[in-house]
Amino acid sequence: MEDLQPKPGDLSPIETASRDEISALQLKRMKHSLQHAYNNSPFYQQHFKDNGVHPDDLNTLSDLSKFPFTNKQDLRSTYPFGMFAVPQKELRRIHASSGTTGKPTVVGYTQNDLDIWAEVVGRSITAAGGRAGDMIHNAYGYGLFTGGLGIHDGAERMGCTVVPISGGMTERQVTIIDDFKPRIITVTPSYILSVLDEFNARGIDPKDTSLAVGIFGAEPWTNAMRQEIEQAFDMHAVDIYGLSEVIGPGVSMECVETKDGLHIWEDHFYPEIINPETGEVLPDGEQGELVFTSLTKEAMPIIRYRTRDLTKLLPGTARSMRRMEKVTGRSDDMIILRGVNVFPTQIEEQLFKCESLAPHFQIELTRDGRLDVMTVHVEAAADSADSTTREAAAAELTGHIKDVIGVSSKVNVTEPGKVERSLGKARRVVDNRPKT
Repeated sequence: MEDLQPKPGDLSPIETASRDEISALQLKRMKHSLQHAYNNSPFYQQHFKDNGVHPDDLNTLSDLSKFPFTNKQDLRSTYPFGMFAVPQKELRRIHASSGTTGKPTVVGYTQNDLDIWAEVVGRSITAAGGRAGDMIHNAYGYGLFTGGLGIHDGAERMGCTVVPISGGMTERQVTIIDDFKPRIITVTPSYILSVLDEFNARGIDPKDTSLAVGIFGAEPWTNAMRQEIEQAFDMHAVDIYGLSEVIGPGVSMECVETKDGLHIWEDHFYPEIINPETGEVLPDGEQGELVFTSLTKEAMPIIRYRTRDLTKLLPGTARSMRRMEKVTGRSDDMIILRGVNVFPTQIEEQLFKCESLAPHFQIELTRDGRLDVMTVHVEAAADSADSTTREAAAAELTGHIKDVIGVSSKVNVTEPGKVERSLGKARRVVDNRPKT
């Protein structure tokens, strides 16, 4: 893999500022953001009044804990435009979630919001080892989803050449990579495994491609998957984090030279970690739910948004800004199986220990009488598809899950190609338990 240490001039001044400088800027911007939300968003004005707080109550960064949380249901209950703090004529773009589990959440952007978004995405690509002039194969989905256009604008703004291929059409993805020779690919970590399968099916060694960096996000993934991807492609695999409610991709980014967590761009997004049960703010270093407050957004300021993502805050290393540990899962994706908390990433980690199994899996939840049952559907590796090897691999994975996670499970090892493939975000859990 290439040595991608940053060069002089790669970093913006704020990335190496002192903590005192960063905190002073955050306090100034936070006061403005709270006042802007109160003055211009009917939702936030009423939300603050209902909770007995006013923007003038913020005198220190810690005073933010006095203010109420915002959650996804607030965005759904104000559908479509009730969270906006600017008139429609000032909007330049609208994005929305898929709405597969209810009404979609809608977000809007002024021109200044789009400029800031492009800035933090460009900063993120630079942290990944990207440089002006690089070609980026952007396989994030375009449309209302923020991934494709968010990466696209940031990459163009920093002087990269973008191939806007979007998700799906895996055969075409491989052809374009082989023919166009991009240096960077941006894609969900689950979908790069489908791309890897297609390379192998064509007899093309992924190590021989032009790819030097993969920027992966939009879903939790493990360091075991990082190792698998890096070994397969001989490229750096780094993590990008974002969510549409806060801005989109580019809220935080892993630096390629350290790969030790994601630096949060704290000049635009203020992080907190809370106890997900009590809402209490936890000190840096403790695991909990990630909460964000926007510091510079105009169209839709967001105050103390509960992401449901579980992580911890750590000191800066490659940059001055604090890091968030790789997201281990979401509190609303957690499976409680016979009193044990289980996350899909934990299953993924055990799967990568089994050489006879491919890295594609899906968890099915069913009920047998009064007991919940977890079945892990997984594929045999291409060279391990005989019945004896499959039985041994199922027993091996069952043992790892029991020994490490502490739950009993069933493992169904199928022939290669039988587990549902991701064309974007992976659907890791299928809940077929009776709805009572």
